[in-house]
Amino acid sequence: MKFKYISLFALLIGFVSCEDVESPIPEAEILPELTSGSADFSNYVAVGASFTAGFTDGAIFKASQENSFPNTLSKQFAKVGGGAFDQPLMNDNIGGLLIGGMTNPRFQPRLFFNGAGPVRLPATPTTEGAASIGGTFHNMGVPGAKSFHLLFDGLGNPANLALGLANPYYVRMATSPTATVLGDAMAQNPTFFTLSEVGGNDVLGYATSGGDGSNPITDSPTFDASFNALVNTLTSNGAKGVVTNVPYVTDLPFFTTVPNNALVLDAATAGQLTGVFQAVSGIFLQGALLQGVPLAQAQALAAQYAITFNEGPNRWIIDVPVTPTNPLGFRQMTEDELLVLSIDQAALAQGYGTVALTPEVLQVLGLLQMGGTPTPQQAGLVIAAVNGIDDKDALDSDELEAIKNATDAYNATIGSVASSNENIALVDLNAILSEVASTGINFDGFNLTASLVTGGAVSLDGIHLNARGYAFMANKFLEAIDANFGSNFVASGNVAKANDYPTSYSPTLLQ
Repeated sequence: MKFKYISLFALLIGFVSCEDVESPIPEAEILPELTSGSADFSNYVAVGASFTAGFTDGAIFKASQENSFPNTLSKQFAKVGGGAFDQPLMNDNIGGLLIGGMTNPRFQPRLFFNGAGPVRLPATPTTEGAASIGGTFHNMGVPGAKSFHLLFDGLGNPANLALGLANPYYVRMATSPTATVLGDAMAQNPTFFTLSEVGGNDVLGYATSGGDGSNPITDSPTFDASFNALVNTLTSNGAKGVVTNVPYVTDLPFFTTVPNNALVLDAATAGQLTGVFQAVSGIFLQGALLQGVPLAQAQALAAQYAITFNEGPNRWIIDVPVTPTNPLGFRQMTEDELLVLSIDQAALAQGYGTVALTPEVLQVLGLLQMGGTPTPQQAGLVIAAVNGIDDKDALDSDELEAIKNATDAYNATIGSVASSNENIALVDLNAILSEVASTGINFDGFNLTASLVTGGAVSLDGIHLNARGYAFMANKFLEAIDANFGSNFVASGNVAKANDYPTSYSPTLLQ
């Protein structure tokens, strides 16, 4: 019997071996051979600002530079004749700069996540920002540079640092004190270039300072002249290139992380705050009547200060310019207005954004509750107790409109220049970051969003991308190059892979 079953089993094996059996392992996809199309990548130069430099987690450091989108692009370009891509590497992975051997609060070490939130690395920068390191560099990204800075012949002069007219990141790589970023780029005779996020800093400085006037938006004529000069010069020797437009910076987590309705109150506190603002309204009304303001007008003006608060989330009080229609210069925030990430959140818990209830103020409020009449000095204490959020910490509706209008004007110029020049491809960075901020965007199975810390696209400073975000950006450049110049980086699989790029860096990464 045993021999019988063995013979039958052998026979079955024979039948099976004669059949065509489909393999469970799919055949590898055959990709086309990589071609460069009409572009010449033999000498690639990147011109731009923070994104170009690889700024991440509030600083530049060696790892962030190695994962900058231009360096990622250069690795793909090398496969089709691209040459060396030199960067002005920092000394280490600490980040920050020394200015004349001294630490400077403007150029601190990088951020890392300590389990509770982003904090600065407890280390001292070692990279000097007041002296040139010599040589020529293909990555000409200058963090903080505005459009017209790229044409300024004093931006790399160390003597201008004390005057605030020089940028230490460019001082490090400038070929001379009178060099310009554009001039140093052109001295390398680029065959291909990227010109990225020009215009971003022209609105970003205004936005991060809350539109307080310390860092005004660049006017459109100045931007237009600068951008046209950059493109015309970079293409003057026949080079092809890619430009980006300007994103709406207010989509970034620096402006969206702190909710403007984070004033969460219990019923008792809400009632107390409502009473305070009713007192403010009444005091203002009496003062206006004493100054001869007609009753109806005085009542209408006073009514805006009788702000009510409810149990649960409430919006903060912000300072606004004093006007005839708002003589006290404060109001409650509207739904669309924003707080900046750098706001003192501990101060918010102590009355910043509502009222500062000192014992003297509470005494006057008690007097009012008993029907008493405060002295003018006491009444002034109550009004002065309103502790609205300063202009530097918030973006009101007028400031948001100014940012949007400037961005739209810049992008109209960029779009016009790109569409009229066959040697220029355009990456719609505005649309890409808007999608990241709204629904998220897929990158090799990862959903990149603009959430701080957890979103996977934006670094811990809330403004600049992380390594994975820059890799995704590099792929968008490759898509634009393929579409405009006939290469096939994407179709041939020569793109950055998400898993090769981290979303954060360890605090122990120092050297």
